[in-house]
Parts: sequence; C-alpha cells; structure tokens
Amino acid sequence: MDIEDAWARVPGEAARWLHELDPDHCYSGFEPPRRPDAAWVLHAMYSWEEGLVTTTHDDVHQSVTAAGLTEPADPAAETPGDVGDLLEGAIVTGTGLGRSGHPGAGWRRLRWRELARGFGEPAVPDGELPGSRCLRQAHPAGSWSAAIQPPAEGCLDRESWYRLIGVLLRHSPSGAGTRCLAYYCPLVTADWDDETVLAGRLGDAAGLYDHPAMASCPSDLWAEDRSWVVYCDWDLWGTKVVGPAALIEAVLDDPDLESLRLPWTR
Repeated sequence: MDIEDAWARVPGEAARWLHELDPDHCYSGFEPPRRPDAAWVLHAMYSWEEGLVTTTHDDVHQSVTAAGLTEPADPAAETPGDVGDLLEGAIVTGTGLGRSGHPGAGWRRLRWRELARGFGEPAVPDGELPGSRCLRQAHPAGSWSAAIQPPAEGCLDRESWYRLIGVLLRHSPSGAGTRCLAYYCPLVTADWDDETVLAGRLGDAAGLYDHPAMASCPSDLWAEDRSWVVYCDWDLWGTKVVGPAALIEAVLDDPDLESLRLPWTR
C-alpha cells in the first residue's frame, strides 16, 4: 500500500493532548514527560574507516568554494539580504538536518560512547539534551572532522528508525495492527496555521520515514491508547521514547540502538 494511502490526514485536535503536556514546544515537536519510563535514542554517526583527519567539513567547503566548484545561486530562490549575509559567514559544521543513514562503503558506525570515551567525557553532559552541546571536543570550533559524519539534527537516522519500529511492534499488544498517530511540527511542514497529524497502523510506520510530503520522520509518533510516545525534536540529535518499563528496557538493551537514560529530563 502507498504510504500516503496508509496514513490519512486527521484533524490537528488529535495532538492537543501533547500540546497540553508541553505547551512551550516552540514549534519543534512536543516533548512528553516520562510515562512512566523514558530513554533517548542517540542519532547515529559514522567514521571513515581509514582514520580521522584534521581537515574539517568547513575546510572542505572553503576549498571547494575557492575553487569555484560550488553550484551557482538560484536567483529564483535568493535568500533575503540579512539572512544571506549571516549564511555567508556561517561555519559549515557537517551536521545534517532531516533524514540520514549509513553513508555506504568505507564508513563504519561510530558510537557516541566510543568517541566520548576517547575524550574522557560523557556522551551527554549532565543537564544537557542530545544536541550541539554534546561531544564538544570533537567539534571545538563548530565544524566536525571531514572523516566523521556527525549525528543528524531533527530526525532519527533511517536504520535506527526501522529498528525502533521493530521494538515497538514487539511491545504493542496489537502488534502491526496498533492504531497510531503521527504529528509533524511546522518546522518540518512549513504549515504554521494547521497542526499536521496523520493516522495509520504501526505495521506501516516504517514507511513514514520516506513520506514524500515530509523531510523527516514524525516529530511525535504515538499509540492511539497513548501507552507510548516517540518524540523527535527538530533541534536535537536524539529521539526520546516514553512508555512502560519493559518497552524502555528493550530499547536500552537493543544492540543496534545506542540509547541511554537522561534522569534530569522530565
């Protein structure tokens, strides 16, 4: 079945209960509180198998620009003056926004804990959320080594999304038939007037990753009975899963998901 047929648009009111739980979501996704347990799935990063280099993503960008190899600007998509000036001097960090996945041959999965251990620091510092404040020694000037594909912002990586859906399927009493809803925040949809909510089955949730009308996995995905919620903030490098203790333990124990509890989060 086509993903647009499997997931039908429903009134935005369906997400009101999440808005009430997190009224200050700032259009980037609703963060649900621990209900009763929670874990964060860290978005995957990758390292070039032949080793790290001191050249950064910004160095590569500057070299390509200096050589005149960048794509010419599209006059029809010209950036407004003030924003354009800001972007002109911006550092290219290497961090993507939206969908991501394994880069292919020559790259290996680099665990957050492995990189953090090398620097003698925690993967996520106390009091922080998974995001740009993490692993600072790996990008001290803002840009990552060109031999690392850092975690994507705003969307769980493809492989972890598929794996997480598999865990949810095993821990939902109705399995593939579990009725679910998916909310996409305005930063994904660019629709600031109406809440975008889709309804479908958990068995069809893996396909949401490539929904043709969206640039990301859902900002929130939840079972209709609200027994579990998956939350992916557009500004973060981690995805929060809340639900029963058995589900959260399964997420934490899954060898293909890099997950951890952040007790200072609600």
